[in-house]
Amino acid sequence: MVNEKIKAAEENLIHVYNRFPIALDHGEGMYVYDTEGKEYLDFAAGFAVTGLGYDNKELNEALKAQIDKLYHISNLYYHESCGEAARELNRISGMDRVFFTNSGSEANEGALKAARRYAYTKGTGRYEFIAMEHSFHGRSFGAVSVTGHGPYREPFEPLVPGVKFAKFNDLDSVEALVSDKTCAIILEPLQGEGGINLATQEFMEGIRRICDENDILMICDEVQCGMGRTGTMFAWQGFGVKPDILTMAKAIGNGIPVGAFAMTERVAEYSLKPGDHGATYGGNPLACTAVKTVIKIFERDDIVGHVNQVAPYLTKRLDELVEEMDCVTERKGKGLMQGIVVTKPLAEVNRKAIEEGLLIIQAEGNVFRFVPPLIVEEKHIDEMIGKMKRALS
Repeated sequence: MVNEKIKAAEENLIHVYNRFPIALDHGEGMYVYDTEGKEYLDFAAGFAVTGLGYDNKELNEALKAQIDKLYHISNLYYHESCGEAARELNRISGMDRVFFTNSGSEANEGALKAARRYAYTKGTGRYEFIAMEHSFHGRSFGAVSVTGHGPYREPFEPLVPGVKFAKFNDLDSVEALVSDKTCAIILEPLQGEGGINLATQEFMEGIRRICDENDILMICDEVQCGMGRTGTMFAWQGFGVKPDILTMAKAIGNGIPVGAFAMTERVAEYSLKPGDHGATYGGNPLACTAVKTVIKIFERDDIVGHVNQVAPYLTKRLDELVEEMDCVTERKGKGLMQGIVVTKPLAEVNRKAIEEGLLIIQAEGNVFRFVPPLIVEEKHIDEMIGKMKRALS
């Protein structure tokens, strides 16, 4: 029974999630199903993870075959999939060197260490980071130290020192914080948890200019906004502003725990050396098989092209929602990473959405974000809008 499954979780897990009272059992395409057989249209995709949707047969078979061969081995040895996955990830991301982690938080931890190692090797004495208000980079100590959201930080202070916060999309506020101690500027091209806030072209270009003029590294966190979601394989490519270090996770494995941080050859020359960093499970055969298979499917099926084809329809329908409903005041975002600002209590609307069979997720600033699997079609968007209207009424 579903109640027994929920009861077991409530009695045995540390309570760090406010879960909804449903227990999911399986998924197919755009839908997931609970243990009682109820169907839910998923516009959350496990926090923008399942880009290819659920139960992709080709990915399933590749993972099953790898499990039968080898799914863990020490990083002291090479294995078949690691180099292939790294090559493909570098190719689509425009970077040169990559390190595999298990999560987005770990990817950002590695990026921060890489930036400090770069400054250390060059003997600059730089160690400070400039991050953005309303940013989210993860829950581990380094990642939460550069997360610009007080409630996530305060219970764990003192955090990693040397972090300053600028206003997102305000170049003057960034420039005011730059000093001879700044080693890197970290930002999300499209903030997710912080409320679906899209960087301006001017801001991205300005950050790049500041970094170039001061030998500061630009770190783009694309854990959520990367892998096709904004209409290019990675969001920086839509701006034409290349970072020095790029972090990613979530959709690169379609649900298999894998993240990565990648850097240019110039940064790698002065950055991490043997012994500086590691991850026992990072880049294991199963994770790397997921990455290279996901990339293969993305390119063969032109998932990015599909995003660009269907995203305008999502934009149109969300704009209509703003026009039709007094409680919806604004649409935000880009591609298949969008949000609406709602004046009603989000928890109540979310509860009603689940009753309607719709999964959505909240973000800062009274925002609901829509980050569906990238295989979404117009009929799914219509279905979502119908359920959303009833949840908001």
